[in-house]
Amino acid sequence: MRRTTRYPVEGANSLWHVYKTVPFWKVVKNFIVIQLARYTPFLGLKNWMYRNFLKMKVGDQTSFALMVMLDVMFPEKISVGKNTVIGYNTTVLAHEYLIKEYRLGEVKIGSEVMIGANTTILPGVEIGDKAIVSAGTLVHKDVPPGAFVGGNPMRVIYTKEQLEQRWKQDEIYGEKQRESRLGE
Repeated sequence: MRRTTRYPVEGANSLWHVYKTVPFWKVVKNFIVIQLARYTPFLGLKNWMYRNFLKMKVGDQTSFALMVMLDVMFPEKISVGKNTVIGYNTTVLAHEYLIKEYRLGEVKIGSEVMIGANTTILPGVEIGDKAIVSAGTLVHKDVPPGAFVGGNPMRVIYTKEQLEQRWKQDEIYGEKQRESRLGE
């Protein structure tokens, strides 16, 4: 279940009430910052812009690929851990404007998470540490730590334990590589 707060509206659909819910100039500033960041190839600059202008929590060495679209209304509700990769053209939303209501929810993306290209992350979800989200996934519920998920609707493809077993002999992700890193 997504964790969102619901706000009812009367009359026209909730998008007609948008500037009652978020200041116009905040949206303009956020739009400009997000558009500049979407096209910049400099990861450090991008993270700095997100932290300083959008008030997001972004961990060290996190990588937002080109064209990532963050929530233009409430980016401060998005947090990303350290050493995470968010793939090309991914959309991260912290709001939903519906007919009779709008909803707001924090999005928490853990550390060392891999999010594939063209993924959409809805408000109010948490993606656990070391999870992998397949390209083109609609993340509409929480992702357990270490799980490999994908699809629309999203489903767990491999649990953390199943993935560890599959990678046991892998030259990059397997035990031998882990042991050599620990020995250094």
